[in-house]
Amino acid sequence: MLLQGQGQTMNANTSQKLEALASDGVPVNVYIWDMDETLILLRSLLNGTYAESFNGSKDVKRGVEIGEKWEKHILKICDDCFFYEQVEDCNEPFIDSLKEYDDGKDLSRYDFKQDEFASPTDDLNKRKLAYRHRAVAERYEKGLARIVDSGTMSVLDELYEVTDGYTDRWLSSARAFLEQCSNVKEASVDGTDRSSQDIHILVTSGALIPSLVKCLLFRLDTFLRHENVYSSIDVGKLQCFKWIKERYNHPKFRFCAIGDGWEECAAAQTMQWPFVKIDLQPDSSYRFPGVTPKTVSYYFAAVYGNSDADTNKE
Repeated sequence: MLLQGQGQTMNANTSQKLEALASDGVPVNVYIWDMDETLILLRSLLNGTYAESFNGSKDVKRGVEIGEKWEKHILKICDDCFFYEQVEDCNEPFIDSLKEYDDGKDLSRYDFKQDEFASPTDDLNKRKLAYRHRAVAERYEKGLARIVDSGTMSVLDELYEVTDGYTDRWLSSARAFLEQCSNVKEASVDGTDRSSQDIHILVTSGALIPSLVKCLLFRLDTFLRHENVYSSIDVGKLQCFKWIKERYNHPKFRFCAIGDGWEECAAAQTMQWPFVKIDLQPDSSYRFPGVTPKTVSYYFAAVYGNSDADTNKE
């Protein structure tokens, strides 16, 4: 990791738009999500803990098989489309972390296989890594259908539906939460929406490139822009949370972390943010389906007080 403690910076245009969001008097809710066993299920499928929590009513082997299929597709797309074989040992906490080294070169004919990219210990290779990050961001924003062929898309669509059925609609319910807080037709800079004013940010303990690919495969990219995906594997979740606070440092911005792990819980506590703990147990209401914007509005209210936005949550 090359980053030396600096957070993301916003250009003047972005800053003005965020200021405009905050200036109308309506609080802006910033949801900071964990990924695995929160927005998606993967690790618990692979190790069987998801199925085992149902005490025999779920086929553990079937869950493992589904998880292994996802793992295979994630790794293949990482390597084939997102330079992962080249950058696996060069993880960064967010995609723009090396932007200062990117000179804006036209990459339309750039040969990433022949540029002799090596470990980014010097400015030249940092620039080459920055080029790859820019290409990753551009491909991510184009969407999965522009990256893989129609046959692969069909396979992935079927796998998504099979997984959603096996997990009692966990995937589609989590996505529905994001959709309820986002008017995708009017999505604006930094993943914000002019109507709902909600912002969704992902802070995951996984590596950055596979996490972006997961967002694509699990249909989350509509709501999570590339610049709103953080990898905490090298810097820790608390540092990521601090960077997020710096990006949206305004009294009208309210933060809530949602996840299943101790690290995001501890980080949220340090930041004095509400934290919603996701629970895999079938009888819990803090899982998907179960958690709704209305549920989380109570956590916002407990820390920040009630608002009209909270009252109107369904």
